[in-house]
Amino acid sequence: MANLLNEAEIKNTWAPIISEATGINESSKLAWMSTYCHNHKLYEDANIMSLSNNPGPMNLTGMGAVSFPAGAPANGAAGAATGSGDKAPTLLPLAMQVAAQTIGLDLVPVVPMAGPMGLLSYLDFTYEGGTVALGATAPTYVKSAEAAEGGDVAVGQSRIDGKNIIKIVDAITDVEKNIAGRYADATLVAALEDHIPAFSGADANGKPLSREAGERTADKVMGLSLFSKSVAAETFQVAAAVTREQVQDLKQFGVDAVAQVEAVLTNELTQSINNHILTKMRAIAEGGISEVALDYSLGGNTFGDVNRRILTHVLAAANLIANRGRRGAGNFAVVDAKVASALQGVAGFVPNPMANTFNQVAGAIYPVGSVAGINVYTDPNLAFEGVNGKHEILVGRKGDGNGAGLVFMPYLMAESVQTIAEGTMAPKVAVKSRYALVEAGFHPGTQYQKFNVAGLQL
Repeated sequence: MANLLNEAEIKNTWAPIISEATGINESSKLAWMSTYCHNHKLYEDANIMSLSNNPGPMNLTGMGAVSFPAGAPANGAAGAATGSGDKAPTLLPLAMQVAAQTIGLDLVPVVPMAGPMGLLSYLDFTYEGGTVALGATAPTYVKSAEAAEGGDVAVGQSRIDGKNIIKIVDAITDVEKNIAGRYADATLVAALEDHIPAFSGADANGKPLSREAGERTADKVMGLSLFSKSVAAETFQVAAAVTREQVQDLKQFGVDAVAQVEAVLTNELTQSINNHILTKMRAIAEGGISEVALDYSLGGNTFGDVNRRILTHVLAAANLIANRGRRGAGNFAVVDAKVASALQGVAGFVPNPMANTFNQVAGAIYPVGSVAGINVYTDPNLAFEGVNGKHEILVGRKGDGNGAGLVFMPYLMAESVQTIAEGTMAPKVAVKSRYALVEAGFHPGTQYQKFNVAGLQL
């Protein structure tokens, strides 16, 4: 259901409620959670009854008997039954708790969806636009794994994927119809990630134009393009049941069995969403930082100054993200519990101090703290001793949703259905979360780096 949002008014309405219910005070998180709560409330309040003149004037017809929708006839003709319109009850407080407890949402921009399908729009810049589609205006510059053909000119190679950057000089013929007919894998050239020195200068070396040449040379045009990507919500779902005896007997201890079940299900959804986000990040992350092999055998070394090398490589990965993606440095890192322990231990190492806010209380998990502008999080799903003695570290940059990287688009953060089993009369609770995790931009992987640390000791 599309709706026009007055974002300031929505935030003023929902932010106090969210802060009181979850304790969240961060402005950016309150903004997207307010938008989500607005959409969720509209979903809950959707009108499912109508006025009718039968049997009496302007009476509510009610919902009537429960009926399931029927599929269309085999021959494809119209006439399928639409069902009675029943919908499962949803719990906005439960949805807020899932959103608040899902730390993975601190790592990605969040753009709430108003329905199960939506569009993600993001900005990117290209060199002299155009398109490679059939029958459309051809661009001036394209990237391709193929060599330049005919009179076209190769002006360099992509610093991201190594493909040839080709300036289209030959006109597109009627036979070729489009750029793709000449270069099968042709794509536009992204201006932030890739750079063509000759575009604004005199030659491929980036030499500036002389005054005379500048007066006679027409300006080349950069293109600001708004790209849209269609997305559909996907589902995580889980259920749990308790017996009537558990409901009755646990009351003597002040325990609400159904509330405990909902808490367990909320935790399950939270961990599933966190793991999905991190798995996707690791899948598209680049590996531009070489493996870090820690050596404690050299004379004069201590565990503190050796383990401090981890921080140096985290900072290198963050700066490599700025170098590759050209949208800013990395601002978060995800580590396992052993690496977190090493960073917590070296946080107060006097000979090599580092400005940090690391929590040195044993057992701290999410988040560990921050160092040099990078927020550090622990992934409890990673093995304490790593894999074959190697500890993977993921460094990334959380953007604003308008550029490259992953974007989280929730439709229903948590929907809860409670039923009573007819045979045992025992309550059962089922919850599900529906959202889309979308790759945006020409090169989303440039916003993430990963590397291994070997030989770590505490």
